[in-house]
Amino acid sequence: MAEPGPSRALFADLYELTMAQAYWQHGHNASATFGLAFRTLPPDRGYAVFAGLEDALDHLEALRFTGADVDYLRSLGLFDPAFLDWLPSLRFTGDVRAMSEGDLVFAEEPVIEVTAPVIEAQLVETAVMNAIGLQTMLATKAARVMHAAQGRVVVEFAARRTQGEEAADRLARVSSMVGFAGTSNVLAAARYGISPVGTMAHSFISSFPTEAEAFDAYADSFPDTSTLLVDTYDTVEGVRRAAETGKRLREAGHALRAVRLDSGDLLALSIESRKILDDAGLADVQVFASGGLDEFDIEALLEAGAPIGGFGVGTRLGVSADAPWMDWAYKLAEYDGSPVLKLSEGKASLAGRKQVYRQTGADGMYAGDLLALEEERLPDGDGAPLLADVMRGGRRTGPSPTLQELRERFAAGFARLPEAYKALRSPELYPVHHSWALDETQWGAMQNTLARQHAPDTP
Repeated sequence: MAEPGPSRALFADLYELTMAQAYWQHGHNASATFGLAFRTLPPDRGYAVFAGLEDALDHLEALRFTGADVDYLRSLGLFDPAFLDWLPSLRFTGDVRAMSEGDLVFAEEPVIEVTAPVIEAQLVETAVMNAIGLQTMLATKAARVMHAAQGRVVVEFAARRTQGEEAADRLARVSSMVGFAGTSNVLAAARYGISPVGTMAHSFISSFPTEAEAFDAYADSFPDTSTLLVDTYDTVEGVRRAAETGKRLREAGHALRAVRLDSGDLLALSIESRKILDDAGLADVQVFASGGLDEFDIEALLEAGAPIGGFGVGTRLGVSADAPWMDWAYKLAEYDGSPVLKLSEGKASLAGRKQVYRQTGADGMYAGDLLALEEERLPDGDGAPLLADVMRGGRRTGPSPTLQELRERFAAGFARLPEAYKALRSPELYPVHHSWALDETQWGAMQNTLARQHAPDTP
């Protein structure tokens, strides 16, 4: 039997492993706290939607270096053999505090804090950042699409255009979390309990002698769940042929679900399609639109009065086309009980373990966040803490929330975010303030850091 290949433990940047060896060789392995936050929101973003925590925790619980991992590292000729002999004994033994997936998050706010011996906390940097960074970016894009759709059905069609299978599966999950009705990705649907959805391809239409025969064949196979793709040849004529199929289904006691527009002037075509269907007595048949759409297109179509009942969104969602990255940083905030920071120009970090308090106004809407130290406690009613224990001693503190629970949590939170911060273009800046104690900690850590760096060398 072939030996198993490298494990997920090697999903790390090389410098995490070289630092680990240097820490180990010098006995430098006190408790450290790292916080993950983004410095600024991408353009036209008034909020982000936290996602990816479950995958990050999975990685922490499973962390262990196999014989194959060690053999590969040894082949590099870079590492101390004694360090490599020790590495298979390493496990993640730390604690994790985090927001809940589905929570809204803003610049500078830690979504997760990892506290563990510094070797452990440092080694997981890449995996934690990757899981959370990708999924938060995709969840945010999906939430914007849902908001633009104004309550209409939205389904995710992006699997063939995402950057890899893993991204496709994660997109399906986080899209469902923010309200999408289903995914075309059957594997993701099975894995996460999401409704699988689909229509047909143009190839199905063009493989039949006529469009009408293609419609009738598909409707015969799926008499109560058919959505007919009408733009393979002439869209308006396609809608008329679909209406004829719809009438035959109705006469047989079944129902055509929708016609799908996938190209052309979607505003004009949706108006014409709606009229054809209504004139045929098919008012219950939905006009569904797809074809390179994102939140900006959907908003423009609905503002113009397009009678579209649902949207399929793919490529631009799957790659978060207008904002394909976020400025995440995983930074050391405390080492061996002392707050620490980074002073780099334009990339300074915040010292100390933290808590995020979400504050509300008299109307129940979110009014702003207070970024404070972990040990600070606000008077009752002054804000709800967002970071909670999710892992102790390397194991989860309780069962993971279901996707439906996360969906409900997101919907409740999003409903409390004022519209000014949801705008698709040039949203207002959500207020995030620092507590007095956090600023004092910053000042003290900065002074201590500068004093140490400028102290004379000890002979």
